[in-house]
Amino acid sequence: MSIFELIAVVLTIAAVLGFVNQRFFKLPTTIGIMLISLGFSLVLIILGQFIPAITTTAETIVGQIDFREVLLDVMLSYLLFAGALHVNLNDLAKQKRIIGLMATMGVVISTFLIGGATYLLLPILGIETKFIYCLLFGALISPTDPVAVLGILKKAGVSKNLETKITGESLFNDGVGVVVFLVILGIVKGKYSLDVGTVSKLFAIEVGGGVLLGLILGLVCYRMIKQIDSYQVEVLLTLALVTGGYALALALHISGPLAMVVAGLMIGNQGRTLGMSDVSRERLDHFWELIDEILNALLFALIGLELIVVAQDLKPVWIVAGVISIAIVLLCRAAAVSVPVMLLKPFKEFSDNAIKMLTWGGLRGGISIALALALPKEAGRDVFLTMTYIVVIFSIAVQGLTVGKLYRSFG
Repeated sequence: MSIFELIAVVLTIAAVLGFVNQRFFKLPTTIGIMLISLGFSLVLIILGQFIPAITTTAETIVGQIDFREVLLDVMLSYLLFAGALHVNLNDLAKQKRIIGLMATMGVVISTFLIGGATYLLLPILGIETKFIYCLLFGALISPTDPVAVLGILKKAGVSKNLETKITGESLFNDGVGVVVFLVILGIVKGKYSLDVGTVSKLFAIEVGGGVLLGLILGLVCYRMIKQIDSYQVEVLLTLALVTGGYALALALHISGPLAMVVAGLMIGNQGRTLGMSDVSRERLDHFWELIDEILNALLFALIGLELIVVAQDLKPVWIVAGVISIAIVLLCRAAAVSVPVMLLKPFKEFSDNAIKMLTWGGLRGGISIALALALPKEAGRDVFLTMTYIVVIFSIAVQGLTVGKLYRSFG
């Protein structure tokens, strides 16, 4: 099947699922599409027990879609830029300390806590593994997913303060989390040595380089936008910024996600406010909102369809490990959030339920699945992919549907 045919199949499925959700279920679009897609995949798997050709065909089609490449190398840059485009820089600056600590210290703490707990859990279930492989799982499941968070918080009705904290953290810890994962993966593959100096240098280059590139690209694009008044060209410039900028970041081996977040913040604040007319601003907003909605629909449809891949050679004990991992991830998330909050409490006021809301509002999504698919076979990819998938589905379906209710219950 050609690339065009694959795109046609996935786009058609996403559109039909979106219609079914809006017509009959009226759930938040991303959650509804994912749940219906899951149900569709489950039906195909069950039918395949009686008509093997159905499962074989479905596995062949879905197996041709490289979820990791589609998300990390194609979709992610556009989704992060679109998300950062509508984040107010002044609101973000007011929460910079808590966001900065949660996106750095919080991710590292969570990685080691989840990795350690998983290392203790798996042998009890009869699954032998190495500690560094469990750290890989901790790294890929620790970052909250900005795609899942942004799509759901818009409709959850949470306060601006809380929305800024969760959104800001998810935008930045995504980039940091990917860097942590890639560094640990490089150590596993023997590319890097396991010492503080090497790891710190790699981390500084990836993160610092990504932020610097985002600033430079955002500034150049802003300067160009300011000199013209043509919404067609201005939209085209932002599209080139994202596409070319992300490709450049990958070529330079620095963090593309962080570069896109920083560039998005610059264009969304200085660019939209100081460099565009009202017409250009309106057209730019509509364009990126549409890109965001379409890619979100495709991504969450793919998450549901990925069940067909995950279900191959599935072992019951892996499902048990995944269910237990839900509790582990939530508890470690609470611990990782508590440290920055406690450190800042003498200098900044937090609500009594801040830790609970930041814990429950920290959703996992497609990025975790994409990173799990990047694991080497010998690092326990199959078991960790199953565990990741179960945690992500719970996070989006259960946490995503209840975060607004939880917030309102706290008054």
